[in-house]
Amino acid sequence: MKDTDTRALLGTFIRAHRERLPIVAKAAGRRRTPGWRREELAEAAGVGLTWITWLEQGRDVSASPAALARLADALLLNPAERASLFDLAGRRDPTEPMPPQMDLPEHVLALPALLQVPAYLLDHLWTARAWNAAAAQLFTGWLDDGRERNLLRFVFLSSEAQTLIADWSERAQRLVAEFRADFSRRPRDAAMQALIDELSSSSPLFARLWREQTVLHREGGERSFQLAHGEMRRYQQTTLLVASQTECKLVCLAPK
Repeated sequence: MKDTDTRALLGTFIRAHRERLPIVAKAAGRRRTPGWRREELAEAAGVGLTWITWLEQGRDVSASPAALARLADALLLNPAERASLFDLAGRRDPTEPMPPQMDLPEHVLALPALLQVPAYLLDHLWTARAWNAAAAQLFTGWLDDGRERNLLRFVFLSSEAQTLIADWSERAQRLVAEFRADFSRRPRDAAMQALIDELSSSSPLFARLWREQTVLHREGGERSFQLAHGEMRRYQQTTLLVASQTECKLVCLAPK
């Protein structure tokens, strides 16, 4: 991805979150756009109006970590959104430690097979790289032999996913927000961008959710699946990250 494309993504992100900010009563009045004006954001963040304007326009503007931190606070970003802001700006959040840079050990691919509960390993594109027999039995239509095993393609392009995943609509919305957090850490990744382009053109729902710019960290919780013979199974999902390479996720589903 070109630098100009990344700057455009950053500008769109800032504007979307500026327009979500709640308007205080004393500043209400007649407005042509939702949320805060650029002047209000600039004042709250302690930065210049021109700087905010040029950032939103995708211009080549120098953004220091300190200025971005004030901007994140003014935009009321949650932790995942704050991380995306810094990732898109190509800066490191001064409040976050530098992650260690190490290769993923080969034996990580063997982890799902060591577990008795359904478990699978996702790479940075959210394609299943390894899974155990329990996961293959549960995720029919995704982990079957001969299938393309990208989780996002399964959820948004397969009718089987809508039947299998009990709360499909809610899960689909959250998955897009979680994937955006991953994408913001690698905005120049051509493979991730190609996947986004493919899903945006093939799934109107994905395209709409992606435009909303919502960002969330991946979380666990209860997951429900409707099996082909009518049985409903419920699990507690836990996602584990490899400390040296957080793009790799081990997802485990403990029966409830």
